[in-house]
Amino acid sequence: MQPKKLLIALLLATGMIYSGFQCSSTELTSAKLYIQQKNYEKALETLKKDVEKNPQSDEGYYLLGVVHGELGQYKEMMDALNKSLAISDKQKENIVDVKKYHWSNLINNKGVVFFRNGINSNDPDSSKIYFDKSINAFENAMMIEPDSAITYDYLSRVYMNVKRFDDAIKPLETLIEKEHPLDAYKFLGDILYDKAGKQREKYQESKNVQDSLKAMEYYNQTIRVLEEGRKRYHEDSDILLTLSNAYIGANKIDVALEAFKAGIEQEPDNQYYKYNYGVLLLGANDFTGAEEQFSKAIEIDPNYENAIYNLAVTYVKWGASIQKVAEEKGEESEEAKQKYQAALPYLEKVVQMRPEEAPIWELLGRVYTIMDKTDEAQNAFNKADELRK
Repeated sequence: MQPKKLLIALLLATGMIYSGFQCSSTELTSAKLYIQQKNYEKALETLKKDVEKNPQSDEGYYLLGVVHGELGQYKEMMDALNKSLAISDKQKENIVDVKKYHWSNLINNKGVVFFRNGINSNDPDSSKIYFDKSINAFENAMMIEPDSAITYDYLSRVYMNVKRFDDAIKPLETLIEKEHPLDAYKFLGDILYDKAGKQREKYQESKNVQDSLKAMEYYNQTIRVLEEGRKRYHEDSDILLTLSNAYIGANKIDVALEAFKAGIEQEPDNQYYKYNYGVLLLGANDFTGAEEQFSKAIEIDPNYENAIYNLAVTYVKWGASIQKVAEEKGEESEEAKQKYQAALPYLEKVVQMRPEEAPIWELLGRVYTIMDKTDEAQNAFNKADELRK
């Protein structure tokens, strides 16, 4: 028997037979017949009259909830069912069954189906309609059964799929409170970290201190979420990577260094940990450590552009640091030239990967100049000038 038919059968068995026509008001008796005939509009009209005449009609409010549910009016359904329970618990079991039926129907026959239709549709307008219907179904299901974690999971995934990331935050937070799933930590951490980065970019343009403070707030929110996630899933590399980057964004460099060390120990073949650790070491002028991490990242991925570029920058800064000390002593430094020479092959490779980036051509020109490669230097500077026009 279909769930909907089962609901009507239960209604007839527990409602009409239990209470009996002889004990019901005229309106209740009529409403039950209308429900049996699926004339829900007329049943609604009749039941409103019943509860108006008898505000303590627990059965009237229960049936009113049933009818609102059949009409897809879920807020009104819940209001009526709650009023019935406030009067007495006589209809409690029936109310539980009604809520379970509509929750299941909204999840499986509406929310999930609409979402799949949206994914499979080749028409953007149709997809949007399906996704909106899916969201509406899951939101109604959440209202009916607010303790069901799966509803928050499904709803957050639809929001993320349609790029309504701000809307996904609350259901993800609730999902974490209820069941602490790994994906929820990762999704929420990524959303908050992305918001922090966008807010920082906004500050760089506006120079408004409030934008900077907002960015820091998002970084700290990311850290709080992912630190909790890491306690539960300490071996997950995605959590650790985003958390480490959030530490950097929040200027918690010492903490970030420790986090990346832990990441490298946990996943020695993860080039992203090595690269990010190298960036931190370079920022601290630990050139030896940065060289080691960038080199290892390139060993793992020979075409890792950022690692290649930053290894070149490491050698350039290293050479400049050595040269500065030598100049203070009034000396020339062969070691400094060796560092600049070490930078050349990486800079030459990265300009082939990023031929449209003027700053890299200019840096290459500067190193050529230091190495007395005049023609090569001029060509690199000319290329940088062309790209800036």
